Amino acid sequence: MSRKKRSALDDLIDMAASLPWWLSLLLAGVSYLVIHSYASAPTTVPDTVNPGQMGQAVAGQFFHALAMAGQYLVPAGLVIGAVVSAIGRLKRRALLQNTATATSPGAAKSLSWQEFEMLIGEMFRNQGFSVKETAKGADGGLDLELRKADELSLVQCKQWRATKVGVSVVRELFGVMAARGAVHGYVVTTGGFTSEARKFAQGRNITLIDGQVVEREIRRQAKSNSSVASIKGERRRPLMNGEPKSTSQTTSADLSVTVPPCPKCGGEMVKRVARKGANAGKAFWGCSRFPKCRGTLPIE
Repeated sequence: MSRKKRSALDDLIDMAASLPWWLSLLLAGVSYLVIHSYASAPTTVPDTVNPGQMGQAVAGQFFHALAMAGQYLVPAGLVIGAVVSAIGRLKRRALLQNTATATSPGAAKSLSWQEFEMLIGEMFRNQGFSVKETAKGADGGLDLELRKADELSLVQCKQWRATKVGVSVVRELFGVMAARGAVHGYVVTTGGFTSEARKFAQGRNITLIDGQVVEREIRRQAKSNSSVASIKGERRRPLMNGEPKSTSQTTSADLSVTVPPCPKCGGEMVKRVARKGANAGKAFWGCSRFPKCRGTLPIE
């Protein structure tokens, strides 16, 4: 049976659904004003048209007809996408809350692979990342694309209940990171990792997040969502926003790392890996305001 052909309106709705709902609504209003101004402009057809002007006259009438329909269809598609986006966000928040408050331990292991990817995406959203779900299916490769401060990070989700994630998965992610120019990679699983996988991740700006860390992090975020807590004293960053002291030794007890301030501007720093020069492949602290600020510090 042949697959139903998608229309341009379907693609527009999917695009809008991937955006924050408020942004899709804003685009709907702007698109209506822009297209409506063109559709409402008067069109005149001269009594006599020269042969050389025939194509221009036909094209003008054609685009005006498109604008007449588009002034309603384009905003409608964006509004539908906004509704889908809002419903999806509510579902993801409910999924995180329900998993965190489940009475049985290891609740994340009972989720389907689709639900697990949604859960992990919501965890990263709560850390200020812009999240794009690739929707390639179970074990279909890259699962999430994260962006923050114009930097790309990639995520592999493995909802494996018994088998430990091996080095081949981590090596595959590292190859995709190099091809895409990603500054960081995450492998997240409901289980654990082999020693070979942890060894390969070390020093390559890849964070391995096991099932115990996932359980603890969703409980922390669920509690944070229900009540606004004030944070005092030394500035510390949770695992999902930064990296543990050893990216290959992530445990449920290692959820945060002290991040030094930038020596030049005093701003927040992030962990990076040098790509060129004598220090290529080595990790260091770099200012989050790069390229405006180029402050760096070695990682001790």
